[in-house]
Amino acid sequence: MTLRHLVQPYLGTKDFYKKVLLISLPLALQQLLSSAMGIVDTMLVSSIGQVTAVGTAAQIDTMAITVAFGAASGAGIFMTQFYGAHDVDRQRKSFGLGLVMTSLIALLFALAAFFFSGPLLRFYLDDPQVLAYSSQYLSVALFGYLPTILMMTFSFAYRSIHKTHVPLIIGTSAMALKIFLSYVLIFGMFGMPVLGVRGAALATVISQTLGLITYIVYSYRSKQPFMGSLGKMFGFKREFASSILKRSYPLIVNEAFFALGSTLYIRAFGSLGAQAMESYYVGNQIANLFLFMIQGISTANAAILGAELGSGSLERAKKTGNAFISVAVIFSIILSISVLLGASPLVAMFNLSDPVVVTQAVLIVRVFAVRLSLRLFNVIIFGSLRAGGDSKFLAFLDSGILWLVGLPTAFFLVSIVRIESIALVFLLVQVEQLVRVIVGLKRYFSGAWIRNLTLEVN
Repeated sequence: MTLRHLVQPYLGTKDFYKKVLLISLPLALQQLLSSAMGIVDTMLVSSIGQVTAVGTAAQIDTMAITVAFGAASGAGIFMTQFYGAHDVDRQRKSFGLGLVMTSLIALLFALAAFFFSGPLLRFYLDDPQVLAYSSQYLSVALFGYLPTILMMTFSFAYRSIHKTHVPLIIGTSAMALKIFLSYVLIFGMFGMPVLGVRGAALATVISQTLGLITYIVYSYRSKQPFMGSLGKMFGFKREFASSILKRSYPLIVNEAFFALGSTLYIRAFGSLGAQAMESYYVGNQIANLFLFMIQGISTANAAILGAELGSGSLERAKKTGNAFISVAVIFSIILSISVLLGASPLVAMFNLSDPVVVTQAVLIVRVFAVRLSLRLFNVIIFGSLRAGGDSKFLAFLDSGILWLVGLPTAFFLVSIVRIESIALVFLLVQVEQLVRVIVGLKRYFSGAWIRNLTLEVN
């Protein structure tokens, strides 16, 4: 058998690659711009020496968004398949149910942050000075949980109908506003009071609230198919909600356990000290700059496969999934080389004063070259499983392997072996990503994920 015959099943048509570009480029650009602005925002916080304080408080925000992601993606599975089936009525109800689920999650985390901020922050780090500033940030930032999470839900809705340019415009505009407001409020520019870390949090709350308002107004005025009267969006029956929750709850539980597991990772890294944490936060922020490739391809994968499955084109969906595997191979190579080349110059942009932090941050970014290339394979596998509603196995693949492989490895290295280099610990725990790729590919090639979910919803 020739190489061409081996490769042929994994090659897509010209129309496939065109569709991938049309869907992925706007979201890839949004991720790139948001990450670049995130670096600028981190640099503003770094200039007042509070990267660790803000990064620690932001872990709670990250947990809230991660859990809500499970609910939004669960509803998004059905929005995408109903879009493929041209079923506007059930598409609206799916969106309405998604709004309800994500709102409840946002409010739950906001209440937890309001009443239990002290214990939550001390879980990550036990530095009184850092915790004081973290508490200041969190006391304001918690009011931004709801608008931030609802913006994400709207973004999923637009992805489901292949209009990814809308989240690009609204999301990057909100982020740009956040940068400007952070500059004004942190340093007290244009006659405003100097608010420090509170200013950074307030900038987030204001920008995300205005972003949500923009989504709502634009969606109604442009008459998007997932928008309708309150009755059409929220007038779903128990049977309908149960059908969607059956596929969604494993994703919500998965994201909750994944968020908790990620928190425990930070706990493990935090035991290595404040220097290690600052190195990790800077390295992680830089790595986020390269997520644009993963974000764009992942979204295109879920959107295209979901629509094909919803229309009943199961064999075509299988071929499309194979084509995405080849895309993952190519982009993982590009991604890893880009991260390796960008490590040193990007860390230098932060003007870090501690040489130990600089060295560790550069090493961490280089480890991210390995992590992100493996992660790209995983998000393609995740997207395929999610599109077909294979949510229980997806939960095992995502949070299950984190708890069974990643976390035990991390705590063994820092508590038993007592490795002091966070970069080395971070490198060794990437065995988690490798195990995920191996197990995930086996599930993918079994074809168990290829299902038309529109036939299962009453």
